[in-house]
Amino acid sequence: MLIEKSVRDFIEAVASKAPAPGGGSVAALTGSLGSALTAMVGNLTIGRKAYEALDEITKSKLDKNLDKANNLVERLNHLVDEDTKSFNGVMAAFKMPKETEEEKSNRSKAIQEATKEALEVPLETAKKCLEVIRLQKAFAEFGNKNAITDVGVGALLGYAGLEGALFNVKINLSGIKDIEYVEKINNECEEIINEGNNLKEEVLKIVYSKL
Repeated sequence: MLIEKSVRDFIEAVASKAPAPGGGSVAALTGSLGSALTAMVGNLTIGRKAYEALDEITKSKLDKNLDKANNLVERLNHLVDEDTKSFNGVMAAFKMPKETEEEKSNRSKAIQEATKEALEVPLETAKKCLEVIRLQKAFAEFGNKNAITDVGVGALLGYAGLEGALFNVKINLSGIKDIEYVEKINNECEEIINEGNNLKEEVLKIVYSKL
């Protein structure tokens, strides 16, 4: 599994001549790192003196956000490998025989199915990265002030993972023949990137105000 590799080995795998792991897996890992930084800020905040001075609603929100951040790390780690698997599935479909009309038809159907799967994995990555960014505003506002730059880096990583994943959605979407499906996914992408960018800017504004 890619996620079980050392950092050095993973980087070398990305840098190699092999087409995978590529941008999709890297986007998932980037989002995971953003969520990990969010969790770190939570761990540096919860239980401290400043945290105890917060109202119960805010403390509850920070507690829940920390749990969510840890869960997102695990899911995005899983998507690192899922993205490469789905890419390999597309490559396998393209290698199917195409001598007879039946073979051509089967190959075409397999390519369409594999391509949909290959875009739905990074689409989930983008959605999970959006969830990561949603968690960060509370930590920017109420988190340990000594870790404010970590919130900022986490926001940048979360957004990079989000937009990077959507690149892979878009490139795969160009090969889909189902017009209604294409329109649906395009609309989802637009909503995700708009919300993600707005949230990221809100978080960074808070971060810069505290530097």
